[in-house]
Amino acid sequence: MDFELRDTPEMADFRKEVRAYFKEIIPKEIVVSPYPTDHTDESFQAKREIGRKLGAKGWLYPTWPKQYGGGGLTADHAIVIEEEMDQYELGIPPYYDSGGRLGGADILVWGTEEQKQTFLKPMVTGQWVTWQLLTEPHGGSDLASAKTMAIRDGDEYVVNGTKTFVGNSGSTPDYLWTIVMSDPSGPRHQNLSWMMIPATLPGITIQALDLLSGEGGGPGQKCSVFFEDVKVPAFNLVGGENNGWKVANTHLELEHGGGGSIGVNRPMQRFLEYCKTASFNGQPLCKDPDVREILADIIIEEDASRLFGLRNFWMSHSRKKMSYEGSQSSYWRKMGGLRKIRLMQQILGYFAIVSDREWAAANGWVELNMRSSIVAVHPGGTQDIQRVIMARRMGIGRTVREEAGQIPD
Repeated sequence: MDFELRDTPEMADFRKEVRAYFKEIIPKEIVVSPYPTDHTDESFQAKREIGRKLGAKGWLYPTWPKQYGGGGLTADHAIVIEEEMDQYELGIPPYYDSGGRLGGADILVWGTEEQKQTFLKPMVTGQWVTWQLLTEPHGGSDLASAKTMAIRDGDEYVVNGTKTFVGNSGSTPDYLWTIVMSDPSGPRHQNLSWMMIPATLPGITIQALDLLSGEGGGPGQKCSVFFEDVKVPAFNLVGGENNGWKVANTHLELEHGGGGSIGVNRPMQRFLEYCKTASFNGQPLCKDPDVREILADIIIEEDASRLFGLRNFWMSHSRKKMSYEGSQSSYWRKMGGLRKIRLMQQILGYFAIVSDREWAAANGWVELNMRSSIVAVHPGGTQDIQRVIMARRMGIGRTVREEAGQIPD
């Protein structure tokens, strides 16, 4: 059965426009590589420039309101833009800035009009890169246990604490958004606030981490961020004091998969292509009956994950009431990623973890997939978090079902 999206006549016309514009603004030498050392500042700045050009047209956040820098377009337009950008193996934004898409949604839903004008426009038009700072050293995925303190002092909040496993965009951020404890004596979930913090304020230290996910300044690298008596304007607190948990549920809903996705898994496509071209015993790997059986399982896993993403994209953009669907997609993606790398290892053996540029399978993308699939079990809530959310949304063990977080209209 064919589940692929089909263009309407209007989408087809718009696709021609998008394709021509992308050909004009995206350099042929744009860097897409599994090796962190290939992600230089020059390549990052080239992607930033693409983002700024898209932002000027409203295509960086195509469905968001025009008054905040978005395009005011339909979901069909967004599909075309994302699919055409995916042809260049880039996302929207084309540089690593999931923080902007998630944090911007919080401001769009919970911010005052002045905050939207102040913070959203630079994010939505590609002028700022923002990082999300959620995980703390003691708490893992238990976001509600945040101990980074923000105490009101006149027109400012004084912030102290540590956030870790912070996504690195390949360059320093302009703003940090985070959830902090603003009432040490308050009850759990009612003692937190959500705020935007300029990354250049005195007292902020960013320290790179050497992790399995990546190093050397590439998009896979993570950082720890330390706050020492950082003075943040009270204006930068979004959604009201001690209302941070409700605010955070907006970006958590999106991060857990509630916004959906339409792109394809490029590393997996490279692996499948590799099996067509790499030879064993004088014939391509894909000609071996045992390999073909394993490849069928991998393709089924991948197609199921993509269908979950497509469903959620349609539901969120069609304003359908959502429940457990985001976490369901996230859980399948996380666990499916582990299942797929085990199957890939059955085919390639030790070659699955070779990172040498000369001998690595699929030019290093398989080895990267090995590492990233393990690491991906944690970000955006672990598999256990996703199971808990699904159970609560279904009403298992509760008399009242938990509602999904509010996302932008």
